[in-house]
Amino acid sequence: MAQGIDIACLQTRPQAEFSSALDEALPLAEAAVQAGADMIFLPEYCGGLASDGARLVPPVASENSHPVLSAFRDFARSHKVWVLLGSIAVEGPAGKFLNRGYMIDDAGDLRGHYDKIHLFDVEISPSQIYRESDSVCPGTEAVIYDTPWGRIGHTICYDLRFAGLYRTLAKAGADILCCPAAFTKTTGEAHWHVLNRARAIETGCYMVAPCAIGPVPGGGESYGHSLVVNPWGEVVADGGTLPGVVSAHLDLDKVAETRARIPSLTHDRDYAYPGAQKRNIA
Repeated sequence: MAQGIDIACLQTRPQAEFSSALDEALPLAEAAVQAGADMIFLPEYCGGLASDGARLVPPVASENSHPVLSAFRDFARSHKVWVLLGSIAVEGPAGKFLNRGYMIDDAGDLRGHYDKIHLFDVEISPSQIYRESDSVCPGTEAVIYDTPWGRIGHTICYDLRFAGLYRTLAKAGADILCCPAAFTKTTGEAHWHVLNRARAIETGCYMVAPCAIGPVPGGGESYGHSLVVNPWGEVVADGGTLPGVVSAHLDLDKVAETRARIPSLTHDRDYAYPGAQKRNIA
């Protein structure tokens, strides 16, 4: 298994339609390939995002006919590159949709998908209210993909606040953890960098976190600052506040080296806490 990988995060702007989302992302993907990327990571709702008050109203299609998924499968196949499609809105049960991301290999084949588990239902302020669960059906399973370079755990946006998910993925063998996002500007300014660094430090994994940048059609704003963080918690790359390509080389030997220095993944202990039985956190 190769111990190094050149990756690129695409820092795209939220777009209201499939067509404009592809017009935004495909030229950046082309530039990433020309720069030598082995794998491309796209943000949450990279297939389109809009809002209507507290409700998210991205363009939605079935998995079999989704134009953004189809376009990136073709892109991966024609350019011989792996693509982590951060997430798109896919038709789901009970009139809701799934916030679903995909791993696409260099033959254009789907290697798996992840449905966002933790939904963004928050009231940041009286004017900033989000109710993702009004329109999204949550996922129930953590996901790891096997690649030629290592194992990649897939999470999405609000998942970043739930440290146990990342610890579970790391203990299941993930070398890289990704968190494609459309993090809000308000919460991003306060928490984005520290949360990504914390998840890398806690797990001894690389964190790869492509984040959308700019206003969301219908209201809201995404933070940008797509990040690559190494297993020691150092920021390797930061996408800043403009659309573009964020490139980095991941030396996966550093995962084992860091975990050998601080082997906290092997140090879990049972403990008791008030009002419940003894339990283990992992």
